[in-house]
Amino acid sequence: MIPSVLPTYNRAPLSFVKGEGAWLIEADGRRFLDLGSGIAVNALGHAHPALVQALTNQASNLWHVSNLYEIPQQQALADKLVGNTFADTVFFTNSGTEACELAVKMARKYFYEKGEAEKVEIITFDGSFHGRSSAGIAAAGSEKMTKGFGPLLGGFVHLTFGDLDGVTNAISDKTAAIMIEPVQGEGGIRPVPDAELKALRQICDDNGLLLILDEVQCGVGRTGKLFAHEWAGITPDIMMVAKGIGGGFPLGAVLATEEAASGMTAGTHGSTYGGNPLGCAVGCAVMDHVADPDFLAEVNRKAGLLRQKLEGLIAEHPEVFEEVRGSGLMLGLKCKAANIDVVNAGYDNQVITVPAADNVIRLLPPLTLTNEDIAEAVTRLDQAATQVESA
Repeated sequence: MIPSVLPTYNRAPLSFVKGEGAWLIEADGRRFLDLGSGIAVNALGHAHPALVQALTNQASNLWHVSNLYEIPQQQALADKLVGNTFADTVFFTNSGTEACELAVKMARKYFYEKGEAEKVEIITFDGSFHGRSSAGIAAAGSEKMTKGFGPLLGGFVHLTFGDLDGVTNAISDKTAAIMIEPVQGEGGIRPVPDAELKALRQICDDNGLLLILDEVQCGVGRTGKLFAHEWAGITPDIMMVAKGIGGGFPLGAVLATEEAASGMTAGTHGSTYGGNPLGCAVGCAVMDHVADPDFLAEVNRKAGLLRQKLEGLIAEHPEVFEEVRGSGLMLGLKCKAANIDVVNAGYDNQVITVPAADNVIRLLPPLTLTNEDIAEAVTRLDQAATQVESA
């Protein structure tokens, strides 16, 4: 008999009932150090006082009115995002998947309105993950994502990750945009080198294309900059954001330049819940913390400390781990042992990591974790590795 919850997840046998900072408390009372943050969502940790207060205050006044009316909290968050990024305008969604849908529509509508309706193709890369909607799985293109869900949405050209020559060769009269994650998350914590991001920006400029960046997982302070592309000194035309921007409340956004968004006029897109007062009140509180240069400096300091300790962990367990990769507090441990065995051993030692492709485990801790949390994390990962070695 099918369960009442559709069985599309292979869930760990854990039920968490409370969170405190970087810690989760299981129903049986065990405390787990959370190095997953709900897959890079809980940027400020669990039950952060400022987020609790923002949500509570808003909930006591107004939850939902729809986008038929002006929403002050939405305007305030849009102003914060525009003020701190390349963007001129913002559309709010409930998730990264919805942000992908709009990014694709926006790019195609831009060229349609310019009288270039043939420009519909978007170049994407293997190992990418852009959500599980029809556009998202078609953009990724992998058999794992698409098998059984045809016919797929057309208009995506899939290239090898890191193949700049392939990008140039793939551009045609139909090409509208290039879409890429500055750091692939699901793909195994694979950063795009700064030089390659610069090159992609130049290719777009030289060929009149739009650059779409998917910063759903790598954005909102995760890499030590507010957004990961800032390390390369470039800006996109369109950017997808979600996960960390809501600090745990479902919230996403598409940020764009005035030019890239010029085709999106009244009636071309909409969302019932997107930009609701609750989500945007929390998003404002998140931005007040994460956009602070002192906060980002602390993320970078802690990232350096954690990475140094992880290098030591790899040296201690060369049969389990191969290398550490990533940026800021978006790190991956490439495993020699099966990554799922390491994840499961972590559960046994009450530390949470997240599996990814390329036999990697992801470390995506709250950006607020402490020095003590870092030391405890490495201790527990050491215990998990020892368990894997002795299995």
